[in-house]
Amino acid sequence: MEAKKFYTLEEIEDKYIGEKGTPKRDAYEEELNSFLIGEAIKQARQSKNLTQEELGNLIGVQRAQISRIENGKNLTFSTIARVFKAMGISA
Repeated sequence: MEAKKFYTLEEIEDKYIGEKGTPKRDAYEEELNSFLIGEAIKQARQSKNLTQEELGNLIGVQRAQISRIENGKNLTFSTIARVFKAMGISA
């Protein structure tokens, strides 16, 4: 019986998305990082028992903007910092 070959995640990403440093891979990694930051914000908000609207009120934006942030859209460093500061989370 032939031994099964196992592949690392990086090998799969290189094959199907492109090697590191290529435009397609860079875009993929940027989107993935934005998603992960959004998820971290969502989990932090939920752990503080805040609604999107309540968090929006704390930082002066509408609920829809919080939704976009949690979905990894329109992320800027200053927005991320304001969100975590409003929830009392330090870096």
